[in-house]
Amino acid sequence: MSELALFGGRPVVTDPPEHLFRWPIFGQEEEEAVLALMREPNFFNDTVVPAFEREFAEWLGVEYALTESSGTHAVLGALFACGVGKGDEVIVPTSTYWASSVQVMSLKATPVFADIDPETLNIDPADVRRKVTPNTRAIVVVHLLGYPADMDAINAIAAEHGIKVIEDASHAHGSRYKGRPVGTLGDVAAFSLCGKPLSVGEGGILTTNSRELWERAVAWGHNFRFNHLEVKDPDLLRYAGLPLGGVTSRMHNLSGAVGRVQLRHYDERMREIDRAMNHFWDLLDGVPGIRAHRPPAGSGTTMGGWYEPHGIYHAEELSGLSAARYVEAVRAEGYQAWTRKCIKDPLHPHPLFHDADVYRDGKPTVIAHASRDTRLGRGGLPNAETVRAFTVPPFRRFDEESIERYAEIFRKVSRNHRELLDGDRGDDAVVVDEHGDG
Repeated sequence: MSELALFGGRPVVTDPPEHLFRWPIFGQEEEEAVLALMREPNFFNDTVVPAFEREFAEWLGVEYALTESSGTHAVLGALFACGVGKGDEVIVPTSTYWASSVQVMSLKATPVFADIDPETLNIDPADVRRKVTPNTRAIVVVHLLGYPADMDAINAIAAEHGIKVIEDASHAHGSRYKGRPVGTLGDVAAFSLCGKPLSVGEGGILTTNSRELWERAVAWGHNFRFNHLEVKDPDLLRYAGLPLGGVTSRMHNLSGAVGRVQLRHYDERMREIDRAMNHFWDLLDGVPGIRAHRPPAGSGTTMGGWYEPHGIYHAEELSGLSAARYVEAVRAEGYQAWTRKCIKDPLHPHPLFHDADVYRDGKPTVIAHASRDTRLGRGGLPNAETVRAFTVPPFRRFDEESIERYAEIFRKVSRNHRELLDGDRGDDAVVVDEHGDG
């Protein structure tokens, strides 16, 4: 198998064991929980979702958990809970899914994009410090792909300036930062539960140790729970019964039923995922051009369920070969890799954050209520614009023989990279699918 498959050689993997990657795992327990709920006379059972909230809060180690219709809405509820509003600025990472930032504009505030660390892919605390102004109300920290951000540095900046910290932990269920659970490290956290390491079908959840923030999140989008039995703040209760945000963000009961079953098995499944992914990267330690996107061993910081695992690409170690060409060769060897699959392009140059007048303010929404022009074009955040990353097999089972085969794909491509230089069209030539993944 010395010749690259791209040039006619035999692929490393010809019979992919798809069971290794199948996720989420839904079985008889989930089916029984859903069917039992559907067969109740009152389909809108009012005990299942609160039970899931209690169990999730206990599992995470927080005082309060509030289920949401999605992770996107969990972030929005967290922003409102933290008092984000007209004229405020919220610092967000530019390399993340849009749902960490667009909601800021829904509250008439301004997203201020910060650069990332090129190895962790998380928000860079040094750039966060540069972006703080008297108008900064909150920092949204994303634990991208399950890798916990530098929370000690972020919390120190926030404490110095009286700023709230919102953890977007949508990728990081079960991740730990220096031994502490992600989702407990800021003022409030938001998790997505759709297609994520802990998946309920559709939904999200907000967590916090602050009664005040929890009540404000209830008041924002949970009109049926916005009453004196759950909310105690008299200023909020003046408006009880109607959602302050004019939205309904409750979780569907069927999602709550699935979530309760999934949570019972998650720790065990997560341990197997962690074992498999770390073994894969241990096999590739020292291979030129690629680095594991994972915390240092022994740091107490972990990747949880390894959502969409990636590697960091270093073209300078492979004669300048583009990440796109490297991935092309990996695909030919039997693994359908992508470049920056769920990171995609940085957000700050996107037209939505430059000239879209979403709410007919007569000016771009991103600065409609701002005291300054915060827009950044290409070249504004160099790390996020130049970093190259690629997907690796998302192992959900530990199978030593199969993991070795997939590791050999990357060893083989790196070993023969010079053969790929001829015909390399560069990263700008990467072919994307219908979702924009390339």
